[in-house]
Amino acid sequence: MTTATADKGLRSRGYILAILTLVYAFNHIDRQVLLILLEPIKTELQLRDTQLGLLTGIGFAAVYATLGVPVALWADRGRRRDIIALSLSVWSLMTALSGFAQTFTHLLLARIGVGIGEAGGTPPATSMISDLYEPSRRATALGVYTLGIGLGVLAGFPLGGLVYESFGWRAAFFVAGVPGLLLAVVVWLTVPEPTRGASEPGGVRSQAEPMPVSATFAFILSQSSFLWLLAGCMLICVSANAFLAWTAPFLIRTHGLEVGEVGLALGLLVGGLGGAGAVLIGMACDRLSSKDLRWRPWTILVCGIASLPFAWMFLNAATPQAAFLANVVPSFVGLIYASIAYTASQELVGVRMRSVASAFTLFCLTLLGIGGGPTLVGFLSDYFAATDPQTSLRRALETMLILNALSLICLFMASLGYRRDVERARRLDS
Repeated sequence: MTTATADKGLRSRGYILAILTLVYAFNHIDRQVLLILLEPIKTELQLRDTQLGLLTGIGFAAVYATLGVPVALWADRGRRRDIIALSLSVWSLMTALSGFAQTFTHLLLARIGVGIGEAGGTPPATSMISDLYEPSRRATALGVYTLGIGLGVLAGFPLGGLVYESFGWRAAFFVAGVPGLLLAVVVWLTVPEPTRGASEPGGVRSQAEPMPVSATFAFILSQSSFLWLLAGCMLICVSANAFLAWTAPFLIRTHGLEVGEVGLALGLLVGGLGGAGAVLIGMACDRLSSKDLRWRPWTILVCGIASLPFAWMFLNAATPQAAFLANVVPSFVGLIYASIAYTASQELVGVRMRSVASAFTLFCLTLLGIGGGPTLVGFLSDYFAATDPQTSLRRALETMLILNALSLICLFMASLGYRRDVERARRLDS
């Protein structure tokens, strides 16, 4: 390969990664707009916290998670670029339609539609990125991709709050949804399809047949480090999504803040700081993992230990300023578990298993994390409200921190066999 050709390839993969990250950002803008609007939606539609939990949790996640596996099977055989463009069109349209909801059922159906579309985003995207970046740079690349979560939060929270204050909550859904339709056209017209396995050491034949699904899952179940790391990340994901969904209502109810100011502050904290953390910690993880692959699970473990006491301080802060200050550390490290989970799902399986492995990871994180976390907190909040409505949401969120503590055990167990299991996966493609 000539230098000019190599430079062109580097530019091309940088462009693809940037577009896929932007698509992932739109994925999360559509989610965060709903989260910042929960209180005004609750008031206008006269909903309970349990219903809000269903909207942000299992009502969305069940469809999103379930469709991820068949979409991944499609992605392992079809053109991943086209799948992403179609999916982006669907979830953007359904986000815009959310603004027409007149009842809880209307809004729930619209969020189910968003889940149908978003199911086709991550599995093909992570598969494409793994074909573009060699193992030594993969966590960094997937950390950049995970930056889409931060960008989505950074844009979605303030966007929802500012549009709501000027035009109402319905207009916020229109503003969030319509641009995604334009981005879908950009994806379809400008993003090339990477060669499968091109970034692997020694290269992998792109024309090789995809692994049968039964063989893929049999191999995944034989990889103990995959299962332990997934379990740890699922526990974190339940808690992380519970906090993501309910932090704005918590601050509004506990500290009397307005929707607009909460949206701006959380956008900067969770989105800006969290996005920076995903990239910087991902780079550190790659550097450390080049010497010892056990730093994949160890990185999440260290971040979990560091953030746990600050999360408790956030919930028990006496002032909003103290709450935001305590939230700095959890925000900075809060997204890294996702990028490393997807990195592991790519390097602990064979090349032709990657989309299915990513979809399986997505299924578990989504169904239990996105689905379970917000829904469980909504239920617990209503339950605790029967005895103490003033502290019910705080008590529900405090319960989630138990899961963070349990995740540390799983991550330590994942580190014990991580190097061995990566080598087993590499032998499949040799």
